Amino acid sequence: MPKLAIAVALLVLAALASTMTYTGFLVVGVLADYLGTGRVMAGLLLGGLFARFPWISKGKLRIVGVLPKPARRPLIVSLLALCLLHFLSRGEYVPAAFTGFATAFLLTYPWLRRAMFDRMLSSVFKFAGQNPRKSTDDTVIDGEFRERKD
Repeated sequence: MPKLAIAVALLVLAALASTMTYTGFLVVGVLADYLGTGRVMAGLLLGGLFARFPWISKGKLRIVGVLPKPARRPLIVSLLALCLLHFLSRGEYVPAAFTGFATAFLLTYPWLRRAMFDRMLSSVFKFAGQNPRKSTDDTVIDGEFRERKD
């Protein structure tokens, strides 16, 4: 039933995309409300803050942004948490549910990505007749020893 699986996966991805889009709309609205500007200006501010530009340095193409990489995810989570608290304080539970889901998804995304990648990788290696390495400990050194006969 691969066609059904593909249809379900596309439906889930479409629902996730629409949820994240609506959450972005809510975040821009709350930010515009707190800054006292319009949605367009708040959206441009967020776009400029999270923008990433191509940069050529020492002959290599790199992507640079205004925010350093370790600061992006915590800032997004804090914006979503601010919006969640904003909606909960006003008693608006449907927008709070959307922002809560987006926050939970953002926090669990690295784990979900790693789990899905490992599952796909294990199915590929099983069919190829190879076994992936069981140990993921980088501090263990594998070695092979042979005895010499005198």
